[in-house]
Amino acid sequence: MGLVKQNCQNRRVDVDIDELLRLDDARRALVAEADGLRSVRKKTSKTKPSKEEMEKMKGVGENLKKLEDELNKIEKNYTELLTRVPNMTHPDAPVGGEKDFAVLETMGEPTKFDFEPKDHEELMSASDLIDFERGTKVAGAKFYFVKNDAVRLNQALIAYGIDVVAKHGYALMETPDMVKQEILDASGFNPRGQESQIYDIEGHDLHLIGTAEIPLLGYHANETLDFSDGPKKYAAFSHCFRTEGGAYGKANKGLYRVHQFAKLEMFIFCKPEESEAMHQELLAIEKEILDGLELPYRVIDIATGDLGGPAYRKYDIEAWMPFLSDYGEITSASNCTDYQARRLGIKYKKKDGSSELVHTLNGTAIVLTRFPVAIVENYQQKDGSIAVPKVLQKYVGKKFI
Repeated sequence: MGLVKQNCQNRRVDVDIDELLRLDDARRALVAEADGLRSVRKKTSKTKPSKEEMEKMKGVGENLKKLEDELNKIEKNYTELLTRVPNMTHPDAPVGGEKDFAVLETMGEPTKFDFEPKDHEELMSASDLIDFERGTKVAGAKFYFVKNDAVRLNQALIAYGIDVVAKHGYALMETPDMVKQEILDASGFNPRGQESQIYDIEGHDLHLIGTAEIPLLGYHANETLDFSDGPKKYAAFSHCFRTEGGAYGKANKGLYRVHQFAKLEMFIFCKPEESEAMHQELLAIEKEILDGLELPYRVIDIATGDLGGPAYRKYDIEAWMPFLSDYGEITSASNCTDYQARRLGIKYKKKDGSSELVHTLNGTAIVLTRFPVAIVENYQQKDGSIAVPKVLQKYVGKKFI
């Protein structure tokens, strides 16, 4: 348990592991005692009981009811604590908080202009490509209408992303935009209280997804997979919804952080011994997409305190954002090992006939917030128009928007 405690400390997660172990011991003892009483009751039910035995069985039933009530209380606290325990961490992941990431690679140079550059919101609003004012009128702050050639740009990005991931053998999907509570809990993306980023559907056991990773994970819930043809690799288009509470300021204006967006997400189910190689594959595909768009970027290895519960290791790609004069996250690729699969009983069949938990991984192919931000700001022209990256021109149908 020392390693688990140290891991929680490194990841800055406050979980009382000693209390968890105490509850686990109490839970096991109550389960054993309750099973013993059920065995006595079952044995007695096979014969015609005497009056004394009937009286005794009444007492057994009352004791069993008390045990079950006590067990339910312990189970609730035990489960709540257990779900807060994060995944273990890759030994090479840097230890620290949000700013303690390690830069693994930098591609290209920050874009330089011979004029005063503008931010994407100003550029897109001036060219009638986006409308935040009416989005706020219709749905509230951080909602928006995408318009005219910006719609073409978004569709071009998705088409481009689909072409790239399909070339690498990813099966294409469109997912539900809502999931059940059990799927959300298993994903590890449902913190309670002020930390929650999830929109709940009142009166229903349904929640709007923050990423297609969540329904893709649930796609094979409680299944035993056949990997005889290799890992199962999917690329899914979905809408995504996040509350993004308190996210305001220069670094979060415009499209940079919003309540609703669309995304093309990659997801892999594989054998444990394959997951590190699959993690590198996801990162390589993300780099291929960014290289094709000719955007300056860097790859960072996320520090332990910024990983989130499910990730064993996570790489982010940050594109150069001229208005920020800094790099900003544009994609992520995470290896979640068996953390999510364990919660949903997702296994694979081994050659010897036995089964083992799979590993799950996810990575961003295209997201229709940060990608348009990076393109609009890096490709802006002095006259306020925006050059279309060469790789997207065949989809957009023009060189400038």
